[in-house]
Amino acid sequence: MQKLIISTKLVEKLITKHNVRRVEIEECFANKLGPLLIDDRAAHKTEPPTTWFIARTHQNRLLKVVFIVERRAVYLKTAYEPNQDEIRIYQKIALTRYPLDHSERPDDESKEK
Repeated sequence: MQKLIISTKLVEKLITKHNVRRVEIEECFANKLGPLLIDDRAAHKTEPPTTWFIARTHQNRLLKVVFIVERRAVYLKTAYEPNQDEIRIYQKIALTRYPLDHSERPDDESKEK
């Protein structure tokens, strides 16, 4: 993974508002199954584009991770437990092959037959 940069102010917000720790975000990057999505809503457009995904931590906690990539670094914007609409969007657009419930793992070829 590229270098993950989280501002001091954001670290405080993640802990106090969302109860999310850096290690959980790193685990989500490591456990990510689906592709990255770009937030192209007019109110959220950024340059470089805001990118996001939903994945599970090693403790099976589901998180939405939102970030931008610039100059070979990943700048975290936020991370939190996704709502049902966000999960539905990610399942529909990104995870037609690899569901978030992990009932079928991509490395388990026997389940794909």
